[in-house]
Amino acid sequence: MYEGKFPHKRYRLTLQFLEKHISKTETILDLGVENPFTQRMKDSHFFVENTKGEDLDLDTSTIKKSNATVVTAFEIFEHLLSPFTVLQSIHADKLVISVPLRLWFSSAYRSKTDKWDRHYHEFEDWQLDWLLEKTGWKIIDRQKWTNPTKKIGIRPIFRWFTPRYYIVYAVRV
Repeated sequence: MYEGKFPHKRYRLTLQFLEKHISKTETILDLGVENPFTQRMKDSHFFVENTKGEDLDLDTSTIKKSNATVVTAFEIFEHLLSPFTVLQSIHADKLVISVPLRLWFSSAYRSKTDKWDRHYHEFEDWQLDWLLEKTGWKIIDRQKWTNPTKKIGIRPIFRWFTPRYYIVYAVRV
């Protein structure tokens, strides 16, 4: 069903982590516009609504008005200048966030064709942990995984054993 362009490993592991911590009776506000993973969550019987594409650095009104019991942010925070402000605006008691980790052997991602598709932050795990702590969240569970590629070279070899993604489940303190 999810063939072709879908990042199988990341989607599979993200969905497993979500299912481990979030009941399918809860409502989810997923930060970011509807995307292929949104459909994957819906296909797994989660009730999901998304933000509408507003610049979350400047406009957190959708987050503040939401009655969702869970907020998810899958590969969103690295695009924000101020994830601190977004985290403070959340009223839900549960949070699931995944971010790409900073790789010592590769510079931050920046699309050559899309001026909005770039990473302002690529976190180390302790940085996201600290950000969550400072904004009133307690991490209950965390997981990391690699993102190997089929390319040839030194950096592709490093990707086989260097974690690229970090996901956390946190609750409001």
